[in-house]
Formats: sequence, C-alpha cells, structure tokens
Amino acid sequence: MATVGTKYQVIIDRDARRKLGVRPGWVAVQTVVGDRLELRFPPPEHDRSLAGSLGEYGNTPPHADEERAAWESHVDEEWNPG
Repeated sequence: MATVGTKYQVIIDRDARRKLGVRPGWVAVQTVVGDRLELRFPPPEHDRSLAGSLGEYGNTPPHADEERAAWESHVDEEWNPG
C-alpha cells in the first residue's frame, strides 16, 4: 500500500519494481479502468549500439578472398593501364 504525497506522487513497491524491471526515467502510461488506475511501463529504447553484434554469425563465402583479388586486379587494369 502506498500513500499519495502532496504532489500526487506514489512510490512503487520495491518488489513490483524489481519484478517489472522498472528503472528511473521510464515512462508510466496511465489508464483509468473502471474505478482503478492502471500503470504500464513500456521498456525504453536502448542506448547501446548493435553494430557488429551479429558478426560471429556471418559466413564468409568460401572463395571471398579469391574473388576480392580478382576484382582488385580488374579494377587495377581498368584504372591503371600500363
């Protein structure tokens, strides 16, 4: 049970915060349902970069090095004749 403060603030129980994973700064979506107030906490967008996170799952084609060398040779012949 929580008491409404003078600024109409209510403290969320520690067990409820832990169970829901609520952190400071999260947005609480409020909805009146009948005679009660329902709070939902949509998870915020993360601020970590995902760049390279799938790198270990990528497959290098079996002949990628040979194809790259052939392409570089072709480009060299086209742009640096002589």
